[in-house]
Amino acid sequence: MPASPILHTQHILPARRTDLVSLRIPLTLLSISLGAVAAVWWWLGIPVNLVRAPIDPNDKVQCISYSPFRNNQTSLSPETQVSPEQIAEDLAQLAKISHCIRTYATDLGLDQIPGLAAKAGLKVIQGIFLDRDRKKNATQVETAIRLAKEYPDTIIALVVGNEVLLRKEMSASDLAALIRSIKAQVSIPVTYADVWEFWLSNRELADVVDFVTIHILPYWENIPIAAEHAAAHADEMRRQVAVVFPGKEIFIGEIGWPSEGRMRESALPSRINQARVVSEVLDLARREHFRVNLFEAYDEGWKREIEGTIGGSWGLFDSEERTLKYPAGVPISNFPSWKLQMGSGMALAILVFGAAWLTLRRKPRTPGFASWLAVGVSATTAGILFGVAAQRMIYESYGTGGWLIWGSLLVAATASPVFGANALMSGRAPPSFQELLGPKGYHTETVLVTLHGLALIVTVVIGTAAAVGLVFDPRFIDFPFAPLTMAAVPFAAMTLLNPPTKGIRPLAESIFAGIFVGAAVYTLLNEGLENWQALWTCAVFVLLAVTLWRART
Repeated sequence: MPASPILHTQHILPARRTDLVSLRIPLTLLSISLGAVAAVWWWLGIPVNLVRAPIDPNDKVQCISYSPFRNNQTSLSPETQVSPEQIAEDLAQLAKISHCIRTYATDLGLDQIPGLAAKAGLKVIQGIFLDRDRKKNATQVETAIRLAKEYPDTIIALVVGNEVLLRKEMSASDLAALIRSIKAQVSIPVTYADVWEFWLSNRELADVVDFVTIHILPYWENIPIAAEHAAAHADEMRRQVAVVFPGKEIFIGEIGWPSEGRMRESALPSRINQARVVSEVLDLARREHFRVNLFEAYDEGWKREIEGTIGGSWGLFDSEERTLKYPAGVPISNFPSWKLQMGSGMALAILVFGAAWLTLRRKPRTPGFASWLAVGVSATTAGILFGVAAQRMIYESYGTGGWLIWGSLLVAATASPVFGANALMSGRAPPSFQELLGPKGYHTETVLVTLHGLALIVTVVIGTAAAVGLVFDPRFIDFPFAPLTMAAVPFAAMTLLNPPTKGIRPLAESIFAGIFVGAAVYTLLNEGLENWQALWTCAVFVLLAVTLWRART
């Protein structure tokens, strides 16, 4: 006898109801995840309107440091020769926002600057670069004296040496003798420029200069100064130096703030902080009637080779496009492309949930709420941090090697939550190094596990390189907290919910775990509790260490 249609419908309805119930949890978590990603990126992208624009063409700055190097040009190579057309293009742009430029050397084509500045209507504070190379120093001096005589209406002062005492490349007595020699040959004011502390420890130099040129860079102070206190700190240091050298003008020859790079204690490089510091310093100089030179006009990408991200991020104009970072009347955001970053993050979160759902479609299983929650946490973390990691990769990568390293880490960090979602739904334990690199019999033949293991190895190896750098040479090392967190959270969730079966703790994972713990402890002590980038990175190091320590083969 054929089955009743009513009975057939009664069998279907419970099945459909079960499917709907099983989808309720992931759909709810996905909605929460997308809402969290959107909310955080809305908060991160909130722009700031400063009372006074950092750079306003209607209110030109007094002076600004200028180096013309672009693209692959670098002052480290004697082969570099800057063309007059390139300099003229820059000076025409700078003439719209400044009355004066400060230069630092006379070689590599920089001797063309005074003549071109005269045509652009700019004054020049001409620098003479000094180091241990006495022959090169003599050429720098000879050229600067010639330029001062050729352009007496353009060059308003000579700066004999820039932080040469800080770098310990010349004694104060030799420097003083050189300054006297140059003063006897020119009719314009002559000075020396260095960090304010070195003026206080070499006070005899004040007798041979026409005015005292001090550098105040709050970010680089021995005790770093937060951006909100930078202008007040600069004024305090200027006043202290003025008390020591009565009767001498105290010219702030460098002051500024980086827009990208690693934190130093409470000093955070960012676009908003850079704009705030410049704006407040210029306002202070107007109120207190002292001269100030901003550091600097253009980002200098070549400096990242020797000074990390920080070195190439002090400019008020972009290095490549030569565009002003903070046009007057335009609100300032640390993430000007935040809508794109938010959309990318939400797409990644959807992809992570999609990977989990597809896994269950192919291998039906009933995962617990904890597994779906772990997928949600991984997706939300990745969705929020993907845009941060991508932006930092753009600014922190230098040269082919840099792009390869940080690009590989970003790829691994992006793949990790996707592969992790598959593993969480299938009940698979985290991959071990031996599964990818071990001998036959240990080596996995599954493509998915191989790719997942590769993501883990890339994360661990690059993370270890950063950890070691933060121990032995931390000054210019960036904190890779965003991509490491994206990668570490899914692996930690797998270790917690799908722990490895009993076996031997592998030596390789144990060594890496020890390195991460040691680096976390040292970095925490070295960087201090005010540096949230360091604290975050240390926490990720510990999370990776715990994950690796629990590995078994």
